[in-house]
Amino acid sequence: MNKTALIVDDSPSMRRLVASVLTGAGYTVVEAEDGQVGLQRGATKVDIIITDLNMPVMDGMVLTERLRKETPNRFTPILVLTTEMAPERKAQAKAAGATGWLVKPFDPTQLLDVLRRVGA
Repeated sequence: MNKTALIVDDSPSMRRLVASVLTGAGYTVVEAEDGQVGLQRGATKVDIIITDLNMPVMDGMVLTERLRKETPNRFTPILVLTTEMAPERKAQAKAAGATGWLVKPFDPTQLLDVLRRVGA
């Protein structure tokens, strides 16, 4: 497979959990603890980006907007993985360029299914 995923989340345990699911599915995983670091790591092409919304330094909404404008990942699928469920936040994320939305806690099978559907 040899695909690379960028996971951006300020929670080390959440990054480990998502990384575990993805490495088990054959992905190489790159991690970032906030949107600013995620933007730096997103300067290199990846196959999928999974980001939290609420993070210090730079949140997932700004990260998504910036990735869509400035990087080789302009067309890379971006999934938002968050505790938020408000329809207006989903609409904002979609307007920023997010491809999909998953709510924490997530089902690993559902995550992998979404990755397949977005072609990552």
